Amino acid sequence: MESLLQLLAATLNAGTPLALAALGLAIHERAGVINLGAEGMMLLAAAAGFAVAFHTGSPVWGLAAGAGAGAALAAVFALLVVVFNASQYGSGLAVMLLGSGLSAFAGVSYAGRSLGQGQAGLPWLRGIPGLGSTVFALHPLVYATMALAGLLAVFLYRTRAGMLLRAVGESPESAHALGYPVGRIRVLAILAGGLCCGLAGAYLSVVYTQLWSEGMVAGRGWMALALIAFGMWHPVRILLGAYLFGGLTMLQFQLQGMGVQVPSQFLAMLPYVCTVAVLALRGGNPGWMRRNMPRALGRPFLPER
Repeated sequence: MESLLQLLAATLNAGTPLALAALGLAIHERAGVINLGAEGMMLLAAAAGFAVAFHTGSPVWGLAAGAGAGAALAAVFALLVVVFNASQYGSGLAVMLLGSGLSAFAGVSYAGRSLGQGQAGLPWLRGIPGLGSTVFALHPLVYATMALAGLLAVFLYRTRAGMLLRAVGESPESAHALGYPVGRIRVLAILAGGLCCGLAGAYLSVVYTQLWSEGMVAGRGWMALALIAFGMWHPVRILLGAYLFGGLTMLQFQLQGMGVQVPSQFLAMLPYVCTVAVLALRGGNPGWMRRNMPRALGRPFLPER
């Protein structure tokens, strides 16, 4: 039982950055904007968050700095795709390369350094046998991410503002004809999603690994994109998918610790194989995609003057 609880805690911990990034990208896509730059945004946020946490000694300030870095890079993306109506695909790749390059340059002096271990978890639940030292000993952002998924689902499907956001992603022309500011709504959605991606990147360097290394995001930005299709653009399903991917990541260490004779390379590639399989399965059923994918996804909005 103790081993299962430790695996569950490790799964929640590993799935949190995936969930945060995927939820942020889901906000983008619900507004009709596809962003391929999540990897770069997370890398820049990881570098900025680690630097601030290292100098201030405060993980909270580090997470805030990472969120700000992600939002700043998202603002660049919004400028390109909303103001200048550039290609969303090309702009996303440009943001990914920009974030990767900036993080590598800014993080040179922090390579090999680490942050001090801080006490996390929920103090009032630490006394519960088994759960207190595993599931309830995680960083508060883990539990905040669960709450964020639920709140985002309520926002999208139970509030006027959320339905307006979805309307912009389904038919921006109709929303514009009714007098709603499509461009402004998309900019706000991009900034909110960038903030979530920034938190995801900062969580990796400040909480999850407590160190900085170049390229440490290791494809999680692309996995977050796949999670959106896996979860059919629904926040709760996206969260569960993130924990599934996180569980596959942690499973390799659990099996190795149990002495299971499986090549480590095979176990290490499981999350990425799962990502490819999810995309293949979802893409092979056009009906699922049509019913759930925003109709205006990836399409620029050019209002008539």
